[in-house]
Amino acid sequence: MIMLTRISGTSFVLNCDLIERIDSTPDTVVSLVDGKKYVVRDSPAEVVVAIRQHRSEIIALSNFMQVEDLEVPAPRPVPSNVALIHREG
Repeated sequence: MIMLTRISGTSFVLNCDLIERIDSTPDTVVSLVDGKKYVVRDSPAEVVVAIRQHRSEIIALSNFMQVEDLEVPAPRPVPSNVALIHREG
């Protein structure tokens, strides 16, 4: 997600994976893959920098994550000293 500023001055966060293109007409218009358009104060270059920063952070953080074995563990047996209660609804 990247932080952008509307022409009105309010900030919003946008999922940059949905951006199809960025135009300068002369205002910056961010067009999404679903057809929505946002006019922002940020220049096209600033939007591109924000996208690169966001994606760089994802790649950098992925180097610190440990991916464990993705198999689902077998259920643990219930200890013999635990009473199972069956309630009828």
